[in-house]
Amino acid sequence: RRGQPRGRTREHLRRWRSGRYRWCRREWQALNLRIDLAYDGEPYRGFARQPEKRTVQGDLEAALSRCLNRTVEIFGAGRTDAGVHALGQVVSVPGAPDDVDPERLKVSLNSMLGSAMVVSSVQLAPHDWHARFDARSRTYIYAILNRPLPDPFLARTSWHVPERLDLVQMNESAGHLLGERDFSSFGRLKDPAVSAVRTLFELKIWRAGALVLVKARASAFLQQMVRSLVGTLALAGQGRRSPDDVLAMLAARYRSLTGPVAPPEGLCLVSVEYDIGWSRPQPI
Repeated sequence: RRGQPRGRTREHLRRWRSGRYRWCRREWQALNLRIDLAYDGEPYRGFARQPEKRTVQGDLEAALSRCLNRTVEIFGAGRTDAGVHALGQVVSVPGAPDDVDPERLKVSLNSMLGSAMVVSSVQLAPHDWHARFDARSRTYIYAILNRPLPDPFLARTSWHVPERLDLVQMNESAGHLLGERDFSSFGRLKDPAVSAVRTLFELKIWRAGALVLVKARASAFLQQMVRSLVGTLALAGQGRRSPDDVLAMLAARYRSLTGPVAPPEGLCLVSVEYDIGWSRPQPI
């Protein structure tokens, strides 16, 4: 039949008939979607799907399955923990139908997801592109409300630390953590065989009014790594740890020596960076 590849297998034919493959440059290639989204992490038990719990992946997969009339599995660039927010989460959706309209799909998803999650962009992507494995870096920002009194309007998006923080000490401590390091002291690994080495490109702290903001950009992060770094840097800012102490914590590769894990509500995944020339999604 015209439009079908020669020497096709039954599997190719089945997928061609179901719309999962597109004829392109004399090859059958599955379509892929890139979805950019933001969410309030408070009502979710994290990004990754969990039985009997509300998660970002679970809600988005359910909405996509309804829109595309098929079972969908997504892959996120960042597996945010329970209570952690996102402004620039990116997911890939493999095997999308070739007649999908990205703009209409975005509108349909936003009508289903509710106020806690917003899809800012849907784009067609290369058939072999993966939101997680093709990411070059992830950027998080942690917000600390640094004043004597709390603010009820910022309680869901910041960590209240009443004692004034010394940003000079915090930035000096942060400098010891940059580069390719073993961050065993600052994160959790479910599989001991997996390396804890990560490359931390940027870790800086600055003040914006009553807020102290901590920006962390790395190739990837261990579970709870950013929050652990923030908790330790806060100790340095309070004068309870010195920059040399922070360096010693890193070298020890022992989790219990570091500071407390900062609470999740102050953390936000703000962007994911890729090599390929994606256009930036439109602001929400």
